[in-house]
Amino acid sequence: MSEPRFWLIVPAAGIGQRMQAECPKQYLKIAGRCVLDITLSRLLASGRFAGCMVPLSAVDQWWPDTEASRDPRIRTCTGGVERADSVLAALRALAGDVRSDDWVLVHDAARPCLRASDLENLVARVQHHPVGGLLATPVADTLKKAGPGPLPEVIETTDRSQLWRALTPQMFRYSLLMNALETAISEGRRVTDESSALEFSGKMPVLVEGRPDNLKITVPADLALAGFILGQV
Repeated sequence: MSEPRFWLIVPAAGIGQRMQAECPKQYLKIAGRCVLDITLSRLLASGRFAGCMVPLSAVDQWWPDTEASRDPRIRTCTGGVERADSVLAALRALAGDVRSDDWVLVHDAARPCLRASDLENLVARVQHHPVGGLLATPVADTLKKAGPGPLPEVIETTDRSQLWRALTPQMFRYSLLMNALETAISEGRRVTDESSALEFSGKMPVLVEGRPDNLKITVPADLALAGFILGQV
C-alpha cells in the first residue's frame, strides 16, 4: 500500500472587509509582492505537496495578475461565501486525484509568515494521529470577559491555562475532513475552522505548538507587522 500524500488548500475567496482596502487583503502588497504569492511560495517551497487548490471568489479580478496564477502546481476553483464553503469546494475539486487517506493541509491565505520548521513539525507530529491536528499557540495574555454596553465592564478574568490560539495549517485526512464539513454545514453549525468541524463530529484534533509570529493579516497594522517579520527571516 502506498504512503498517503499531502495536499494543500489555501482559501482565498474572502473580501477582508476589516482591512478597508481597495482589494481583498490576500492581494495587498508586502515589499512589492502579493500576500497570497508570499504565502503560497513559502508553503510550496517545502516540496511536500502533491498538489494545491486555491478557492477564489466568483468575482475575483486580481488572481490573473499574481505570480501564483502562472504556477503549474496550483489549481483554482470557485469558493463560497464562508470559509467552510470554500474548503469544501476545494475538497470536491480535488476528488478525482486524492485518496481517502491522503492528508489535506488548509492554510489561511493571509498568513504569509509561516516558518518551514513549523510546517515540518506539524506533519511529523500529526501524520500518525487518528484524527489530525493543527498549529496553535498557548494564550499568553490575561483574558477578561466583558459585559454588554457601549463601555464594557469586566465581568470576570478567565483562566487561560488550557486556552490556545488556533493557527494554520490545519491537517486532516481527506475523507474525514470532507465528511465533517458536509455534516456541519448541513446541520447549520458555525464552522470557524476545520478543527471545529471535526470537533462537532466528536473527533478531537491534536494541538501542535507553533510560533506566535504566524500571524493572520486582519487589520491594516497587521500588514506592516507581517512585513517586519518577513524581513527578519
